[in-house]
Amino acid sequence: MAEDSQKIPTLVTLEERLTFQQRQLDELNEVILLQQAELERQRRELTKLANLAQGLLDRTGEDLPHEKPPHY
Repeated sequence: MAEDSQKIPTLVTLEERLTFQQRQLDELNEVILLQQAELERQRRELTKLANLAQGLLDRTGEDLPHEKPPHY
């Protein structure tokens, strides 16, 4: 009987730890999902900016004179 009474607190402790770890995993998973969404948003924004920059280069040409503006 004494052996069974020692197992119960150990089992309760293990269940508490498991519950805590499951909660931690759920929270970490949520953070990862948020970071993934933010990363995808930033990738889309970077692609837009790269396309915009390329469009500007295509319109103006790459052989721009490297002269100082007249106000210098």
